[in-house]
Parts: sequence; structure tokens; C-alpha cells
Amino acid sequence: MRIVIEFFRVRQEDGAHAVVGRETEDAFDRDAAIGRAWALAQALDMPQRPDALTVTDAEGRILYSCSFDAVLKGEERSFV
Repeated sequence: MRIVIEFFRVRQEDGAHAVVGRETEDAFDRDAAIGRAWALAQALDMPQRPDALTVTDAEGRILYSCSFDAVLKGEERSFV
């Protein structure tokens, strides 16, 4: 399936999102799409360190979304 992965910053004051990276990829299933998103999070050279990511399918349905701080729970981020 065709997926779109967006990496974005979130402004705490009002929750506004600013996209800092967007990639279009192919993935076999949802798990493969999530794995690809995490791999790209560590490999891409983005202008700013993203706070979160969203994976959508070709029709724009959200397959996965997460905040890095919520997932990593304070661990050191090794990417961007």
C-alpha cells in the first residue's frame, strides 16, 4: 500500500502543527508502515527535530500517529 509519513513540530501554546518532513513510501501492511516511519525518523535530515509523526494511507486515513515524547517517555532521542 502507498503511505505518507509526516513529521511535525507541535506548538505547545495552541497545539498548532508545522510539518518539517514528508515522505511517500510503499509498505506491505500497517506494521511495516510504522516500522518504516520510525526508521525514517532516525535517518532523515530535517530542518528541525520533529515532535511527532503521522502515517496515513493513500486515501488520507490515519494508520498511526504518535508524539515522540509520549512514546519514548523521556529517553534520549537519538534522531534529528
